[in-house]
Amino acid sequence: MASKSSASTLQVSELCKVTPAADSPESATQFTLPLTYLDTTWFRFPPVELIYFYKPTASPIPPHSFYSLLLPKLKRSLSLTLAQFLPLAGQLRWPPQSPTPVVIYTPGDAVSLTIAKSTADLDRLAGDAPREAAESRPYVPQLEVSETTASVVSLQITYFRNRGFSVAITLNHAVIDGKTTAMFLKAWASICKHGENHRLPKELTPSFNRTAVEDSSDLATAYLNRWDEVLTRQSITYNPRSLNVFQKVSPPPPDLLRATFRLSPNSIGRLREKILSHRTNSDERLHLSSFVVTCALVAVCLVKARGGRRDRDVYLVWSVDCRARLDLAAIPPNYFGNCLGVDYLVAEAGSLMGEDGIAVAAEKISELVRGVATAVGEVNSEAAVEKMGRLRSVGPEVQKFGVAGSHKLGFYQIDFGLGKPVKMETTSLDKTRGISVAESGDGSGGIEVGVVLVGHEMEAFESFFVQALKDVGGGQTGHRCSRL
Repeated sequence: MASKSSASTLQVSELCKVTPAADSPESATQFTLPLTYLDTTWFRFPPVELIYFYKPTASPIPPHSFYSLLLPKLKRSLSLTLAQFLPLAGQLRWPPQSPTPVVIYTPGDAVSLTIAKSTADLDRLAGDAPREAAESRPYVPQLEVSETTASVVSLQITYFRNRGFSVAITLNHAVIDGKTTAMFLKAWASICKHGENHRLPKELTPSFNRTAVEDSSDLATAYLNRWDEVLTRQSITYNPRSLNVFQKVSPPPPDLLRATFRLSPNSIGRLREKILSHRTNSDERLHLSSFVVTCALVAVCLVKARGGRRDRDVYLVWSVDCRARLDLAAIPPNYFGNCLGVDYLVAEAGSLMGEDGIAVAAEKISELVRGVATAVGEVNSEAAVEKMGRLRSVGPEVQKFGVAGSHKLGFYQIDFGLGKPVKMETTSLDKTRGISVAESGDGSGGIEVGVVLVGHEMEAFESFFVQALKDVGGGQTGHRCSRL
């Protein structure tokens, strides 16, 4: 059962605009960054929302320390960081003469930063147990989006009296992906922790070079056209050059719950052994990484929790970072923007509901992962555009869930000087209804999975998840939610 929230209040203390540091020569010059086909793939995707909760263990943060010491450091370091990430302070626009949108930074542009304080129970918000998904909404900022302009990011810092604070970011997926987001947050935290004279390492200094992303087939426009087809099927009246994002017609159900489930290295190892013992094709070598094993277990639990027709289709969608994978040596690891290839598998629900369901799922996901070279190789081809079009054309009768994030992005390494976050949350799962994957925050080498489901499905999911670990003798997985 979900725990009930206690009465709490959130009060906005300040709405401010943070500009890139004025003493930086870069911030005094207009900067334009065109969107590539790797960006227009995500053009109307709902904003991604992330929250990082911090609870310093050495001592609590009294109000005077937060407002007089920490908050000014956070603001100043943000300004210094934006000087190196100018597009984040700019605006997404679609000039009349341009076939695709562009990000334009003009001196004086700024990032919206909300400062708030809350009486909520930080331990509860940063916990793993199921709770109402809407409880997180007050702690994420709104992205400023209109027909003609759209912000790239918005930020919010919330102080929990004498306990800690949270840092939340809402980002426009048409401009940046998870790798770029992690790079920006790590750079901000690094400057805040080490001081304004700190020199960022190369891996945290963005590269804006677009020359390697060639588009001789005009795939950028092709992806934009696919988004138009989605809106047309939804019978939505729209301006084709509008910068508004795609929102589902129906609002989310009121009983959505949010929870985090953790897998320790030991549990992953035991699940891997079980998968190997239930193999249906012993001649084929499986790629049983921690990611594959985790996704196999979660997919089976989601399908069982939904119930319903066994002959329905299930889609598992995931993306892979193409940096250093594309046959484009000029795309560096610190490339700024989207650089993702998208692929998915289709399975019949009934095949995942049996005793060997996890093994079946693992084999299918393994095949998908082993074929990553194909997905990456197709990312700059019309085949990828058609694949994305088919994916977005599936109806509501299909159970479809995407995997957001990665356990390799190092989100738990974001330390502003008071320690690493005790919890990171992909808040926007309540809109996209996918799952999130991250490295375990306890440093054990495990994986944590964020899930948002309606009440009865969450209860069933938790039951199937716990039972699956019991069946392999995984025992407790080291997370804070003792029931799991």
